[in-house]
Amino acid sequence: MRISLMADIHANRRALDACLAHAQAQGANRFVFLGDYVGYGPEPQEVLERIMGAVARGAIAVAGNHDQAVAETRESMTSDAETAMAWTRGQLGPGEREFLGSLPMRFEDETRLYVHASPQTYPAWIYVNDGPAAKRALEASRAQTVFCGHTHLPALHGITATGQLVSFQPVPSVSVPLPRHRRWLTVVGAVGQSRDGDPSAAYAILDTDRSEITHFRVPYDVEATALAILRAGLPPSLANRLQKGR
Repeated sequence: MRISLMADIHANRRALDACLAHAQAQGANRFVFLGDYVGYGPEPQEVLERIMGAVARGAIAVAGNHDQAVAETRESMTSDAETAMAWTRGQLGPGEREFLGSLPMRFEDETRLYVHASPQTYPAWIYVNDGPAAKRALEASRAQTVFCGHTHLPALHGITATGQLVSFQPVPSVSVPLPRHRRWLTVVGAVGQSRDGDPSAAYAILDTDRSEITHFRVPYDVEATALAILRAGLPPSLANRLQKGR
């Protein structure tokens, strides 16, 4: 089975469409969405239509902090994020709101755990942004492999039976074996708002038969999405960040 793993879409329809098409061309036969479908970007309705359609066809989706913030107005965010979230609430109908409110915080699939942030605690949204954070996240779960987003930065961490940590910076399109004598945590990167200096969309595919994971970067029309952000009246800094990939 080839499982497509996508996180942090952030209302970026063009990036999502590009990744979906790429994953299908790579032979993905299952789709998992790791949260933050809204916020920052200009197309929350279009993105949710695609996610809801995929879930209706058997895809898995978990909640992210921006998804939760649609209903929770007291969610603490940066000024630009709160501005985008207030705008997003006005764009969504009851069906989209109900869908976001129904999403689980985590989903266990055989030996795999799908979450948006660290599985340590909720409702706190803990970033897995380095090796020690990855080790704490793995220690908080019994899953063989944990998949998350939230940081917008692709990463791969493993821990041996003796507790030794190994960390990798994924190289796009290069498969990495996941030996079963280790436990693994993968941060899949961001589809809709990259923050590693590369504006292209990021996602990963897990091959369960080969026990390996491959991270991908997918180009899309960043300039068109940045223009849509400005036309929607969202903060210009969000368009600039998209263009810079930071």
